[in-house]
Amino acid sequence: MKLARKIILWLTGLCAVNPASAATLQLQITPKVSGENLQPASLRYQTSAGETFSVTRVSWLASDFALQRNDGSWLELSNSVAWFDYEQNRDSKRLEIPAGEYRSLRFLVGLNTNLNHADVAKFPAAHPLNPNLNGLHWSWQGGFIFLALEGLWRNATGELDGWAYHLARDTNAVCVTLAASLQITNETKLELDFDLATLLNAPRPLSFGKDGSSTHSRDGDPISAALVRNLAGAFRVHRITQLSETEIAVAHPKPLFLPTKFTPYEFQMSATFPIPDLPRDNPLLVERVELGKKLFLDPRLSINDQQSCADCHAPAKAFTDGRKTARGAEGKFGERNSMPLFNLAWKKEFFWDGRAKSLREQVLQPIQNPIEMHEALTNLVVKLTTGRAGSPLPADGAHGVTRPTNDYPALFTTAFGSPEITAEKISLALENYLLTLTSFDAKFDRVLRGEGKFTPEEQRGFELFSTEYDPRRGQFGADCFHCHGGPLFQSQSFANNGLDDTFADLGRGKITGKKSDDGKFATPSLRNVALTAPYMHDGRFQTLEAVVEHYATGLKRSATLDPNLAKHPDGGVPLSAADKRALVAFLNTLTDAQFKNNAP
Repeated sequence: MKLARKIILWLTGLCAVNPASAATLQLQITPKVSGENLQPASLRYQTSAGETFSVTRVSWLASDFALQRNDGSWLELSNSVAWFDYEQNRDSKRLEIPAGEYRSLRFLVGLNTNLNHADVAKFPAAHPLNPNLNGLHWSWQGGFIFLALEGLWRNATGELDGWAYHLARDTNAVCVTLAASLQITNETKLELDFDLATLLNAPRPLSFGKDGSSTHSRDGDPISAALVRNLAGAFRVHRITQLSETEIAVAHPKPLFLPTKFTPYEFQMSATFPIPDLPRDNPLLVERVELGKKLFLDPRLSINDQQSCADCHAPAKAFTDGRKTARGAEGKFGERNSMPLFNLAWKKEFFWDGRAKSLREQVLQPIQNPIEMHEALTNLVVKLTTGRAGSPLPADGAHGVTRPTNDYPALFTTAFGSPEITAEKISLALENYLLTLTSFDAKFDRVLRGEGKFTPEEQRGFELFSTEYDPRRGQFGADCFHCHGGPLFQSQSFANNGLDDTFADLGRGKITGKKSDDGKFATPSLRNVALTAPYMHDGRFQTLEAVVEHYATGLKRSATLDPNLAKHPDGGVPLSAADKRALVAFLNTLTDAQFKNNAP
């Protein structure tokens, strides 16, 4: 296995042109419960056994779409794949097909064998099977989760437990066929309902208490067998409409401020990593990356010229600061721990609460925050343009003062084609630099490549990390991979990991305004975790041992506790002292040598 691959992602600006005879079928599938729109995270539904439950996640894959012509033959759209996710508002798939009349639609819930076992590192960033996009790949175990349903339910004693049904394995792909009279001349919209009440109740009713609250689709699992039996009948045609002549356009943004001469930057990543979705309007350029690095290290970005970005994100600590919460330029402390800054190219939302949707948006907030660097962007632009610090300097030579050389205008010219310095260009340069900070060469990676070997304790830790805790089916792992799976050891989701039962900091809930998001925070990568203490959004745990102990004995239940944690016994996953040590030993294998040696 290769150590790394170098890629240059570049926007060509070319758009595919459809033949004149082509048309578009826009397939929209909406999760419902007994015909009504799904109300997420609401304990308003009941199983046939009378159990009250909520649904917090509906995420699934569909493939091998086909349309039946009026003569009975099938138009098969080979390798057509879609990812649907309720929380991410992904409910549509556009199919380019020949215009004509059709009478039926067919698709798989799941994937055919070839797609299910394809090399996921080769899927483009926007491909439905890119694991960083869908979060449904089963990591080192191989294959995809075809359907992920999760939520909470009230058990016989009245307490809230979690439930998580993950349908997978080649034999569990389900073919759905629906009669639908389609006359497609330009663009047609076919709306389907996906009824979760049918999926959980008919013809094979499921009970969380009787059948179990989780499944990972192992051989002979009765829950996955019931889901397979129920799936085909859970889809119904809702409506067919003809859309306007204006087709839904796909944006092709042009690069911003592209200089006449530039050097494309070779982005380095592990051969096992999924392809990242790098910004198309801010391509990685050597000149822009170098400018971003200089800005990252410059204390003039703060109000008193005393603090750079690197002061809270030190390379030797995997770009963290070792403090419980971050300290600003004027000595004030914030409420949250400084997050590490590596492998950001694979993240979609930034900060612990996800309030920034891009790095260019994120980087300007600490500069302006009154508790952090507290500098006005207008003043920063003046400082970088003139070369002055916070206090104006005398004229060059006056009183024996010599102004320092200011090379920023020249650097901005090289990076953006103009000496003009603006806040937007500052953000683009910082974004360019931060995107290049990748981490992929730890002991774990060397073992994966066959260039090293785990100790017995590390191997035990990896097995615990990668195995679910499901005593009903003889599985006694630590269940870590649900939230920290794949080669990046992170997920795109926000989760309540049981730190508190009431929330002084609402986290994601403060941003979205949804009660169902209260107490949820970003799920960070576990790479280099041995270097990034203290831990959690508020830095409450000083050691990895304390973190493991939390998941073993310290989980606190609340209405938004992640279902993959809520399904476990009170306190957490029971682990022996030896297994706790083994988990910590494995986590230490995720330290990248470039950070360990203080030479990133």
